[in-house]
Amino acid sequence: MNIDRRAFIGGAAGASALTIGGLRSASAQAFPARGVLVVVPYSAGGGSDISARLLARDFEPILGKPVTVENRAGGGGWIGWGSLAQSKPDGYTIGYINVPNIYAGYLDKQSGGGRKENLESFTPLINHVTDYNMWSVKPDSRFKSVKDVIEEAKKKPGTITLNGGGYGTDDHVAVLGIGATHNTSFQMVHFKGTPEGKTQVLGGNLDVYTCNVSEGAEDVKAGLIRPLGVMSPTRSKFITSAPTFREQGFNEVWSTSRGIAGPAGLPKDVEAALIAALEKTIASPEHKKKAEALSLDPDPIKGDAYRKFLKDNETATKTLMKW
Repeated sequence: MNIDRRAFIGGAAGASALTIGGLRSASAQAFPARGVLVVVPYSAGGGSDISARLLARDFEPILGKPVTVENRAGGGGWIGWGSLAQSKPDGYTIGYINVPNIYAGYLDKQSGGGRKENLESFTPLINHVTDYNMWSVKPDSRFKSVKDVIEEAKKKPGTITLNGGGYGTDDHVAVLGIGATHNTSFQMVHFKGTPEGKTQVLGGNLDVYTCNVSEGAEDVKAGLIRPLGVMSPTRSKFITSAPTFREQGFNEVWSTSRGIAGPAGLPKDVEAALIAALEKTIASPEHKKKAEALSLDPDPIKGDAYRKFLKDNETATKTLMKW
């Protein structure tokens, strides 16, 4: 079973009534009066950190105030998300949210979840990028294809090791789904972020490197890792040499979607102003060009449509994970 995020996208949201640098209501005149903090719930150097920092750099001139990125890693992302949910709802603290990663912290009560915060603890603003999952190995690995990995896993369940970013993160959910489809299991070793997992795979301590396309594309081009397969519907334009899982006979489509949210209770005028500025940033040709240079695919879904996307994705993940 797999989750194709395109199945969850709602209709297009209406245009925001407020814009940064344009006409605003009187109540929004004071925003922003100072700089904005963007909380990233993962360590520096991973896909979330790279894409969040790219967004922040291009967001700053449009917002007209400093935009600072702060990494708050740990707890499967919930060190950062918890602090975001508890921050003052004034628009000056926003954060990067990842799905399906965010759901485990409050849905999975049997594995350390069950937090009081949930999706309703946030004000979803806009999706930024969709980043597909992939499997790779070090160049001299005995595994030559996805089929090699899955066949060995079926013969010896629970013995093939992979890196993960925490329970219920996109790489973990994908591996659990693949295992369920093929009646087997894998052993995931979780780290605070992707860079630590890559180090362990390259050092020969783990068998398979799980990451997103944006995290692996440059390493593939440099010959540092050898791709086994990408979990996208069609070949990634960022790694054209890598076959998809589907091309190898495995109907697996998995990704993470990364977007921006504030704490629950943002004033409507501040919410609208942030959405307008973020949408202008993401839609700009300059940002798209920079994003694609980092193997990122901008995919803006805003406001109510983004809220529906997150809720539908939550429902599908809950069903798949049996939470």
